[in-house]
Amino acid sequence: MTINLIEATEEIKNKKPLAGKVAVVTGGSRGIGATIAKALAENGASVAINYHTRIDDANAIVKEIEEKGGISVAIKSDVSNPDDVKEFMKEVKKTFGKIDILVNNAGITRDRTFRNLTNEDWNEVIDVNLNSVFYTTKEVINHMLEQKSGRVINISSIIGQSGGFGQSNYAASKAGLVGLTKSLALETAKNGITVNAICPGFIETEMVKEMPDDVKKSIISKIPMRRLGQTEEIAEAVLFLTTADYITGQSININGGLHM
Repeated sequence: MTINLIEATEEIKNKKPLAGKVAVVTGGSRGIGATIAKALAENGASVAINYHTRIDDANAIVKEIEEKGGISVAIKSDVSNPDDVKEFMKEVKKTFGKIDILVNNAGITRDRTFRNLTNEDWNEVIDVNLNSVFYTTKEVINHMLEQKSGRVINISSIIGQSGGFGQSNYAASKAGLVGLTKSLALETAKNGITVNAICPGFIETEMVKEMPDDVKKSIISKIPMRRLGQTEEIAEAVLFLTTADYITGQSININGGLHM
């Protein structure tokens, strides 16, 4: 039998590791979440993202994915509202039939020194950054247990490990994600489910781009690699964790050496 090496090579290149998988990415309409959603789709997954108010951003990501041959939907949902989350996940299951991968990426900041922090500042950040992860994961975990497979990936932060000036609410929410990750990993490991966290450092997103130049220079000067991270580098870690079978309960640090 003659083997066409060119065709064989193309077949290997075109093989997509996530073909047939269904992924949900919260906060997938921009920044890190958008890059993760696109990367998952490029690797074969059907991707559902939520949006709360940014419908144009969400539709733009879906369009970009579809133009490259991927499958994606955007569904309106406030992930800090458990009833909204229930309907969101119900719609995803109705559309795709299952959920294999959950990336909990939605997050906000309301930075103020502790003495100036209001109850509203605290509750809003905890609701979006931490409570939402409980709501979304609660809606998919039984489904994953039944199918004896699943990947839950929580996007935490370097701030949850080291703290941040004027960020006690944000730090608490992101540190809470690490604890939740470890505990859920222990409960689900025997059922073919992995639960991991990714802790990005300072990544070049819209929020960072809006910082004054002198502030950015000060941050970069403290990073051993002397540069900001890229959203693609976070997406690469997510892709790795979606196909890793023997890694669970871990926090993957992607910060250029800023926190070790």
